[in-house]
Amino acid sequence: MAHEHEHEHEPGLGQGGNSGEATSGDGSPSPSSAGVGDTIRVLVADDHALFRRGLNMILESEGGIDVVADAEDGVEAVDKAIELAPDVVLMDVRMPRLSGIEAATRIRDAVPSAKILMLTVSDEEEDLYEAIKAGANGYLLKEISIEEVADAIRAVIQGQSLISPSMASKLLQEFNTLSKHADDKQSPHAPRLTERELEVLQLVAQGLSNRKIADKLYISENTVKNHVRNMLEKLHVHSRMEAVLYAMREKLIDDPADSE
Repeated sequence: MAHEHEHEHEPGLGQGGNSGEATSGDGSPSPSSAGVGDTIRVLVADDHALFRRGLNMILESEGGIDVVADAEDGVEAVDKAIELAPDVVLMDVRMPRLSGIEAATRIRDAVPSAKILMLTVSDEEEDLYEAIKAGANGYLLKEISIEEVADAIRAVIQGQSLISPSMASKLLQEFNTLSKHADDKQSPHAPRLTERELEVLQLVAQGLSNRKIADKLYISENTVKNHVRNMLEKLHVHSRMEAVLYAMREKLIDDPADSE
């Protein structure tokens, strides 16, 4: 689906958005290179120069965050990510030469340790789903406040997956659509998950953090992380969000809306 490139009204970060806090789920299949207390190295990719400069200035004023480079298009983002191996890539969806989603796919393959956080004006469902498939760890709209951007960077380093609330509701609608159109029986080609892995995946779909899942199942948080890692490998997906989408499509788990 083709999109027109957007240059008009760039939302003002720092004005404070009305979107509320982004939803999240703790846990990651593999630890980031930036540990707790370490400086988080960030690559900013956006084709609007003024926006990049403003974002860089604000992030640099935040303790523990170092903007190591910026990029004005997807190709440059991929090249600099490969060269610098940043901890977090903060990237727009729609950029010239190579889209942010295509760039995310290439960065995920070349620098798997990097966390990818999409920050965009695009609230199109297709962009959200494609970003998740590309392995993005978060999808935030530029209506959020600048404080939330810094917090989001720290959150993805801690293993959380973040989606702006308005986009999370669209993702839930997609769950419902997948549930209604899926076959009643699990696909014979779907990977086999253990009973415990299915329990963990169901709780991931409900948005529970690793710690809450551990408490609910009376197991350790490290055991939960191991289950998540094993699930991602079996399902051949890059993120928890993508795993939930896959599991809904294949009827491996119940619709999370039914658990509310």
